[in-house]
Amino acid sequence: MTEYARVYGGSLYDLAVEEKLTDAIKEEMLAIKEIFRENPEYLRLLSEPSIKKEERLSLIEKAFGDSAERYLVSFIKLLCEKGILGEYEGCLGEFVRRYNADNGISEVIVTSAVALNDEQKAALIQKLEKTSGKKISLTQRVDPGVVAGIKVEMEGVELDGTVSGRLSDLSRKLCEIKL
Repeated sequence: MTEYARVYGGSLYDLAVEEKLTDAIKEEMLAIKEIFRENPEYLRLLSEPSIKKEERLSLIEKAFGDSAERYLVSFIKLLCEKGILGEYEGCLGEFVRRYNADNGISEVIVTSAVALNDEQKAALIQKLEKTSGKKISLTQRVDPGVVAGIKVEMEGVELDGTVSGRLSDLSRKLCEIKL
């Protein structure tokens, strides 16, 4: 995360806390992130220096002015004016990081060979919440390369219970053996 993202995203979060709009702005930021991801040419257009700044700001107003919180629209315009609209996702990352810290939420990424069913996800969330004492926001990734088992990434700690992880460990240990 860049310094711009940390400062700007943190400032927006501070404003959202003050105005009691953290939930609304977080959800709208996530939706706008998806719009930018699905339409990368739109983001390039808003960042194009050959287009007058007023015209780019007008495009932002037309796209989001009636549907997003005014503070968020102004924030996007500010990033556009400063020429750092490419930092939007980083700003969102800082906003969510601060939101999660304030609300006792831990983001967890679970990787498995096949998608977990609802019952398995619920059991895993319950176990992680009991262990960490925090609410869990679970993101699931499917990677057939793990063969079997699951890998859990939580707060910078990785717990690898996959067959591929165990095979890698075994291979590394065998390479360390000197005959």
